[in-house]
Amino acid sequence: MPVNVISSEKKPIKLWLSDIDATALEQAKNIANLPFAFRHVAIMPDAHQGFGMPIGGVLATQEVVVPNAVGVDIGCGMCALRTELRSLDQADLKAIHQRIKQLIPVGFEHHEKKQDAQLMPEMNPDMKIVRQEYESALYQIGTLGGGNHFVEIQQGSDGYIWIMIHSGSRNIGYKVAEYYNHKAVELNQKYFSSVKKEWQLAFLPMNTDHYKNYLLEMQFCVDFALANRKLMMERVKQSFTEKLGDIEFDQFINIAHNYAKWENHFGQNVIVHRKGATSAKVGETGIIPGSQGTKSYIVEGLGNPESFQSCSHGAGRVLGRKEAQRQLSLEQEKEKLDRQGILHSIQKVSDLDEAPSAYKDIDLVMENQKDLVRIMIELKPLAVVKG
Repeated sequence: MPVNVISSEKKPIKLWLSDIDATALEQAKNIANLPFAFRHVAIMPDAHQGFGMPIGGVLATQEVVVPNAVGVDIGCGMCALRTELRSLDQADLKAIHQRIKQLIPVGFEHHEKKQDAQLMPEMNPDMKIVRQEYESALYQIGTLGGGNHFVEIQQGSDGYIWIMIHSGSRNIGYKVAEYYNHKAVELNQKYFSSVKKEWQLAFLPMNTDHYKNYLLEMQFCVDFALANRKLMMERVKQSFTEKLGDIEFDQFINIAHNYAKWENHFGQNVIVHRKGATSAKVGETGIIPGSQGTKSYIVEGLGNPESFQSCSHGAGRVLGRKEAQRQLSLEQEKEKLDRQGILHSIQKVSDLDEAPSAYKDIDLVMENQKDLVRIMIELKPLAVVKG
């Protein structure tokens, strides 16, 4: 059951944590007061401040979609793949780590040449923003991006070496999100919406073309984000086979954590917005990463109806990016990772926004959601490439 329940708003807020920051709590109250919110709001144990809605929030709505309740990195998510390897010596690990960095552009970088268009999802003529951004996306598919995106080589508690990737829809997702949020703001102002503008939760009603087109373009971005992760995974596999020869890979797992989707909950069809939250239906396999200095997890969903069958998408931030760079010690953070023998990405002060200490305690996050998921495999980081 939830750790906390707040009943002071129009809809209850069910929280799977006790340490939510004040701004994220205010945002949770805002979404609980939306006139179209369904039943209650669910806040996952990794929740922290987002734009409009907390990251780690789950909102079900009736007959409207809220672009900012999905976010700007539409379709961002995780994929993982098991190798047949039981171990990697340090020399091979370093060589593979270096080769990954050569094959996968990170941050604002993209490919110098267009990638194969057959790798892209099918484009519908009604996709205005996708058509506009399609050519640029051909250079960006198979690239990591920045922020908390990563490629990680891990040692599993099942005895195998695993590969994990966290990335999203790159600029095309941002452009779709930006365009339709702007249209939602325009519509809400035109028809004098009761949703306060400062909440940054403008919505698109079901009977509008913008609603239909947003869902269409949003789904393209979800599919593009998966195609992006798949291509990067192929490049990581290439890094392994170039060094080690032919090896087997299996158990590919993928799960998104920024999207909206029609689902049935409590006997009603509703649009479930997951922003930094993942689906955790009964028996569904999911991925919950920690930080680059802590364990990640392959999990099985328990289908808890109170969370709209959802769970956390990671550990969640405890320090903002600039705050982490100001407060954390570069030498201490590097020493923590070096002591564990992890090939990490903390080299300068600007990297501290992704230091382990910038994130919540993943053990506590997992403890708080033991009614949402069951841990199947623990994964310990060996080498990390960050955006």
